[in-house]
Amino acid sequence: MSHDVQQVRSFKHPGEGRKRAISSPKGRQVDPTAAHEIELLLADRPRRRDLLIEHLHLIQDTYKQISAAHLAALADEMNLSFAEVFETATFYAHFDVVKEGEPNIPPLTIRVCDSLTCAVLGAEKLLQEVQNGAGPGIRVVRAPCVGRCDTAPAAEVGHNFIDHAGVAGVLAAAKAGDTHAHLPEYVDYDAYVADGGYTLLKRLRSGEVSKEDLLKALDDASLRGLGGAGFPAGRKWRAVLGEPGPRLMAVNGDEGEPGTFKDRYYLETDPHRFLEGTLIGAHVVDAPDVYIYIRDEYPASRQILTREIAKLPPGGPVLHMRRGAGAYICGEESSLLESIEGKRGMPRHKPPYPFQVGLFGLPTLINNVETLWWVRDIVEKGADWWNSHGRNDRRGLRSYSVSGRVNNPGMKLAPAGITVRELIDEFCGGMADGHKFHAYLPGGASGGILPASMDDIPLDFGTLEKYGCFIGSAAVIILSDQDSVKGAALNLMRFFEDESCGQCTPCRVGTQKAAVLMQNPVWNRDLLDELSQVMRDASICGLGQAASNPLTSVIKYFPDEFLPKEAAE
Repeated sequence: MSHDVQQVRSFKHPGEGRKRAISSPKGRQVDPTAAHEIELLLADRPRRRDLLIEHLHLIQDTYKQISAAHLAALADEMNLSFAEVFETATFYAHFDVVKEGEPNIPPLTIRVCDSLTCAVLGAEKLLQEVQNGAGPGIRVVRAPCVGRCDTAPAAEVGHNFIDHAGVAGVLAAAKAGDTHAHLPEYVDYDAYVADGGYTLLKRLRSGEVSKEDLLKALDDASLRGLGGAGFPAGRKWRAVLGEPGPRLMAVNGDEGEPGTFKDRYYLETDPHRFLEGTLIGAHVVDAPDVYIYIRDEYPASRQILTREIAKLPPGGPVLHMRRGAGAYICGEESSLLESIEGKRGMPRHKPPYPFQVGLFGLPTLINNVETLWWVRDIVEKGADWWNSHGRNDRRGLRSYSVSGRVNNPGMKLAPAGITVRELIDEFCGGMADGHKFHAYLPGGASGGILPASMDDIPLDFGTLEKYGCFIGSAAVIILSDQDSVKGAALNLMRFFEDESCGQCTPCRVGTQKAAVLMQNPVWNRDLLDELSQVMRDASICGLGQAASNPLTSVIKYFPDEFLPKEAAE
């Protein structure tokens, strides 16, 4: 038996096998009724620290809120301090913590998305109408992007999403108690296998295809991380493999960038192609455990994966499903790891990098959903097939999430390097009736805003940076002459203000101050420029570093929208 295998087999989760200390009454006392309810709720589930968020979801799902008594009982049951449990529960937007003396939260919550595309298509009016029409026992709140920008405006009744939402449909679902996720049709295990699925994985495990052959295919295709960072996938896998074992793998399915919904599309149509890519990655880096983190706004995706993972034959790594809880910051890779470990999603300082010291302190391979989804096709069809696609001297395919003022929004699989004008005309049926192309976001909320006059830039990694923008996760939002670009930038800054984790001052205070300054009829350009520079230079992670991109884009490309008319002229 190799040393690495011995290490893998001896790996235990933190907290596993820990003896519980004998408690003595001091500080906050545990209510006996709440303690009994928590004990019954957790049943035979492990009490490990990394399962804290999963256990908080159990309480939230059962009682539609989390009381202080239940928090104290959970802390006692898991041998954690009340402060640890409280700070984690209150960090995430989807945990409704009721403090002592506060009234109970209504049993049904309706969330109306107010992120950019939904806002452009009438979310504010919808929110007011639903609030006015909702009866007793219903709470109506705003929600950041829920990943349904192609069917905006979107609302969520419990866990049931209403596409192209109108007040009548939302209230009808609430009245009927239609609060559960609706699963779309998708390629299940039997259909996937019948079409050749998992053949590549079997060949890899048998040695017919070597790890080096597979890595070479990824290198030759220049497959990059498609979650936004664009780091070469093959290099990342090699880097993790070069670290001493045991190693782990984590999947980033926390697709929270406003305008992005491509991962949801792939999970809800062909989930096993993603699962096969995941199992291939785990085999290459010798990871015995894989943690699949899916955002809480994707209940259908989670249910599909849970159902289909149960159909996989025995053998291979253990796949652990982890559920987000409403925190955009957890899309940042180190915040993702913190959340999987059951903590607040606070970004870690780097170095060390996750491929060196990642999940539970072990070298960890992190990929997003779409990157893994493409592994099988690239290896089976070859790098030449992948590289045969592309325009404007770019190579490969891109999954563009297109929303806004176009006739046919949706996930558009198109050649890498396509321009926004080509994307609108060839894949989206042109601009919506009565709307003239005015501006576009090439890379979601943090990717900047460009005018329609700059519609000939190839949309790909490395082509937009010189304009102060980037493609990120390829979320393209189209604005028309009926939309305010200044208003769009303010909407995005409010999103970043709300989603900042609060760990570092430049981001926590900078986004708040920027949002206040951007509400003024005339912007103080010098002050906003200075504030943006501080946020870019001093923020810990990409959220704060990129939050000012829409703001600086407006200043650079749309001076007539933030200056007095005479100054703009």
